[in-house]
Amino acid sequence: MPELRCIPGLVVVLCGPSGAGKSTLVARLQASLADVRFSVSYTTRPMRRGEVHGDDYYFVEPSQFAELVEQGAFLEHATVHENSYGTHRGQVEGFAAEGALVVLDIDVQGAAQVRRAGADVLFVFILPPSIAELERRLRGRGTDTEDVIAKRLGVARAEMSEATLFDYVVVNGDLDIAVADLLAILRAERLRRGAAETVFRLGL
Repeated sequence: MPELRCIPGLVVVLCGPSGAGKSTLVARLQASLADVRFSVSYTTRPMRRGEVHGDDYYFVEPSQFAELVEQGAFLEHATVHENSYGTHRGQVEGFAAEGALVVLDIDVQGAAQVRRAGADVLFVFILPPSIAELERRLRGRGTDTEDVIAKRLGVARAEMSEATLFDYVVVNGDLDIAVADLLAILRAERLRRGAAETVFRLGL
């Protein structure tokens, strides 16, 4: 008889300031776990060089975004740096129904909306090792003006002040360590959520 393993699906909200390395962590998760499904957000911001519609974001016009909001299509949505972002409810629910590990890369406003909805979601905040390192990463992109960088750093400080509201905090200084920490958190949470189902199936 095959070993009984009850590892349920899990929806994970990853938050952190721009430059904290969330996208890199998500890519490493996808390389490490076969059942990771990344919720691709909708946004009104312009596409950056190298980005792909449908892979990085669904890039839509403000009028299209407003129509989706009116339809109630978003699990959460927010405006950050003068651009709107939203997580499509149907996409998340579909992945979760398959028992996948669904990852949402959203901002603290969006996380607060999901938290208020009372869903069984894991909240993880990604921190940079320091503000100085965060600034270095933002400048290293070479895509933003000085004004934009200053705004991002100001928003980052406000966002990081809310880190204590999250279930876990992961400091992304050394990428390999941050990935290992995140994988350990996800495994522990899936085992915890699967405990009751395992006991039920064993007839205990």
